[in-house]
Amino acid sequence: MNEAQDQANAAAKGAATDVAIVGAGPVGLFAVFECGMLGLGCQVIDTLGVTGGQLTALYPEKPIYDIPGISHILAGELVAKLQAQAAPFGPIYHLGQQVTELSQGDAGGLLLRTSAGTRVEAKAVIIAAGCGAFGPNRPPLPGIEAYEGRSVFYLVERREDFRGKRLVIAGGGDSAVDWALSLAEVADKIYMVHRRGKFRAAPDSVERLHDFARRRPDKLELVVPYQLHGLEGQDGKLDTVLVASLEGEIRRLDTDVLLPFYGLSMKLGPIAHWGLNLDRNLITVNPATAETNQPGIFAIGDIAGYPGKLKLILSGFAEAALAAHAIYPLVHPEKELHWEYSTTKGLPGQE
Repeated sequence: MNEAQDQANAAAKGAATDVAIVGAGPVGLFAVFECGMLGLGCQVIDTLGVTGGQLTALYPEKPIYDIPGISHILAGELVAKLQAQAAPFGPIYHLGQQVTELSQGDAGGLLLRTSAGTRVEAKAVIIAAGCGAFGPNRPPLPGIEAYEGRSVFYLVERREDFRGKRLVIAGGGDSAVDWALSLAEVADKIYMVHRRGKFRAAPDSVERLHDFARRRPDKLELVVPYQLHGLEGQDGKLDTVLVASLEGEIRRLDTDVLLPFYGLSMKLGPIAHWGLNLDRNLITVNPATAETNQPGIFAIGDIAGYPGKLKLILSGFAEAALAAHAIYPLVHPEKELHWEYSTTKGLPGQE
């Protein structure tokens, strides 16, 4: 987000909008575009501090092969393109906050309140929350909160932020292994800490990790089997990560940054108490409109359930279009929708 967007977001606290979208993952971002093509304004709320949902948090540098017309694209690049596609419609983003309450608004619409005190009044709500609200699984280290955001990070937004740094990467899954391989190109030294000698990532990635560690022990060291034990530093800046072997042997690793990749904790959170029909943590919707049992509330993407549902990004994209068209008469009951193809209608600002 740039400075102008930050200022717009701050000014929008408590503002009304046509559609509130809960979830800034790929399907939520595409819903902004589909609504925008119908002249519907959107505000987007997400628990993460960045857009992209799981694509950003878990595997931004993983290739995706099933986006129509694109043979392959990195997950992070797809998020950037979706955000750029939505940008002409001026969406307002409320990131790093969770929707804690959904109720009837004074003007007859829906009122959303967030953990950051933001109030959004909307005529319709689209829930595009993936598997629900999620956040990082924090390692049980005393005082870790004091380092978070300064020298402890749970996701990587830009590789360049870690150039020349000494890193401890903890974890044994795809995220840990993939980022170790990627950041080894820019970091001064990486210590890869895992409590087992065997990693749970894709076999090809694990083979590359071991090969790189053998060839460049000065750049990448596998510290296994060890687990995180403690942190040392001052004013939010780490200088040492302590790790312990299974026998209790303590080792001190000189480091600037700790990246714990222990997965995400995923819960429906407050959504579970909104009176929606749920089936095994999925929100049941009408497949023709994506509307839930609650008027004005729609669900799309992985969180939406109906017979024959496929949990694919492209399925969520189609559901975003269905929801936008079903919402239009709720926002403009007095108008008839004269729908046009995008090739005919164009985008805002285009001649």
